[in-house]
Amino acid sequence: GVAHEVNTPLTGISSYTQMLLTQTPTIDPKHLVLEKIKRQTLRASEIVNNLLNFSRTGNVEFAELDIHRVLDDTIQLLEPQLRNTQIKLERIYGEHLPNTIGNATKLQQVFMNLLINARDAMPQGGTLAIHTQYRDTAILIEINDTGVGIAPENIAKIYDPFFTTKGVGQGTGLGLAVSYGIIQEHKGRIFVESKPGQGTQFQIKLPVAASRYQALAGD
Repeated sequence: GVAHEVNTPLTGISSYTQMLLTQTPTIDPKHLVLEKIKRQTLRASEIVNNLLNFSRTGNVEFAELDIHRVLDDTIQLLEPQLRNTQIKLERIYGEHLPNTIGNATKLQQVFMNLLINARDAMPQGGTLAIHTQYRDTAILIEINDTGVGIAPENIAKIYDPFFTTKGVGQGTGLGLAVSYGIIQEHKGRIFVESKPGQGTQFQIKLPVAASRYQALAGD
């Protein structure tokens, strides 16, 4: 498709740029220019991939999942980026949570988007807390930050494609739009509450795996 047609030349540009970087001394002014080309090529590729994810409606494989494992795998990817920040990470997991039915890669993408947004909302540090519990026949995941918050007039727009409050070059405005679509695909729901200057909370509700739900109902 179109994404493949765009990604192919981008891959070529990236490869040749990296080759030239290895052949150019760091003191050469051209080295800085090549570094900029490399960064912008990676950014263009990221935008294309986000567009692809946003428009993709193909078959997705679903399986029974432990939501805590999906969260832990996501956090493990993000932890290196948090080490040099003043952000405190808290995990408060409910006990004996039932499994859900879903696609681990897709859900990991949702959690990564929300965690990165929370990190970016706390440039001076703060607390990033992840809570889980079983409530009303659903798995509830809460991601809380003590960051700058979202202005009331922007709350209704945050799931709109290409809407972003980040600076130029810092966000595509597709992360939450893609996340919303993935949660819908999982028959779940996503909510947000935010107060400027106090922080933001995202809540995700996912249905439990049918087999597990029947077992609980029979207890």
